[in-house]
Amino acid sequence: MRITASGYTYLTGALLIALAPALHADTVSRRATIVGGGGYGGKCTIQVNVDHAAEVEIWGDTAELRTLAGKSANWRRFECTAPMPRFAADFRLISIDGRGPMRLLLDPRNNRGRALVRIDDPKAGRGVYTFALQWRGTGWPGWTPGPPPGPPPAAYPPANAMRACQDAVGDRLNQYGYPTVTFGRMAPQDNPGRNDWITGTVTGERGYRRAVFSFSCSVDFRSGRVRSVDVQRQ
Repeated sequence: MRITASGYTYLTGALLIALAPALHADTVSRRATIVGGGGYGGKCTIQVNVDHAAEVEIWGDTAELRTLAGKSANWRRFECTAPMPRFAADFRLISIDGRGPMRLLLDPRNNRGRALVRIDDPKAGRGVYTFALQWRGTGWPGWTPGPPPGPPPAAYPPANAMRACQDAVGDRLNQYGYPTVTFGRMAPQDNPGRNDWITGTVTGERGYRRAVFSFSCSVDFRSGRVRSVDVQRQ
């Protein structure tokens, strides 16, 4: 088979077009804004604009946003309660908002603290994608965490107790299949015999479906431990 000079030109051009996404993939690094919290667990919240396909790789307090196809993806938000640990006893990806799928390709528990999230945007133009990486417990391979240390008696801030209640309610709604939760009113009970309870309302969303729930948490205000949580659909 003989290939003419024009044939070589055609093949070379086709090869360059096929390799163009790999040769020109954009990578933008960003450091997290540490908003506090830390402790026994933590969470990083990430928001990006994606046109067709992109990956976000996170380790510690650093992340890289790589454009795989389409227009250049860009950052909108990267906040963490603490740097993501190299080893965590529990870890999960929480999809909060976006018109396409978000998948965890690399679990940091098996990759020395590096997480990789793939985003595929199915529609024309850029879409906004928000997700969270949440972990509980830190240590080393094979380490089993004990209970989180509590502050001295009577020193646990009420705001932290309410945050612990929110985490427990959010976990329960995630189990019910609601990846996005928005809290309404919530307050400690001051009725006799119920001064260790927190009650309120929360909205759960999955796709275009939305439901409102009422909840109550029994919280040990000395240690911040959530004794029990009850969530009922209104």
